[in-house]
Amino acid sequence: MLNMNHLLPSLIAQYGGLVYGGLFIIIFVETGLVVFPFLPGDSLLFLSGSIAAMTAHSLNHITLIILLSIAAIAGDSLNFEIGHHFGQHLTKPKWQRWIKPKYLKEAGQFFHNHGNSAIFLGRFMPVIRTLIPFTAGVSKMHYRKFILFNVLGGIAWVSVAVLAGYFFGNITIVKTHFELIMLAIIVISLLPAILISLKRKSKGTDVNA
Repeated sequence: MLNMNHLLPSLIAQYGGLVYGGLFIIIFVETGLVVFPFLPGDSLLFLSGSIAAMTAHSLNHITLIILLSIAAIAGDSLNFEIGHHFGQHLTKPKWQRWIKPKYLKEAGQFFHNHGNSAIFLGRFMPVIRTLIPFTAGVSKMHYRKFILFNVLGGIAWVSVAVLAGYFFGNITIVKTHFELIMLAIIVISLLPAILISLKRKSKGTDVNA
């Protein structure tokens, strides 16, 4: 991901608008397939937005928001259906190499604590973002409730990340330290999951004491 700020402009120069398709696939796969929670959603959206602000490149921030919002919504919908129809099989031990029980437990706890709004809030948390719709499907959440928060969350997540890159990605200090900014985005987006994990461990320590 740290090399994407050099790679993505090169791909745009070489393939032009076809890059939209590649971005669509990455966002769709990250949100839609429960075995790919490690793909760089937040930082890729921010980078795409910052490139769209440059007149030398063909990306358009409005097109990015519309197209990648559709990818995020469609991805979560697929993930929900996978959880709904195959969740009981995919949580068996033979799948634990690909679907980590620890991550599923964290997503399940997050879903339990925040209810329906977890679909929206989970969009802004890596790993949790990929597992929440799967967890909702496994728990047999009503699809009408799911799709509402799915649409709102998908549009909000993509819009915030792309527009943040569009308006702030080309500030001199950001451009100078772009790799550090990418790392910061990853760390900040992981903080909620880390805090939840630490809080749970703290409670466990208190009980044992």
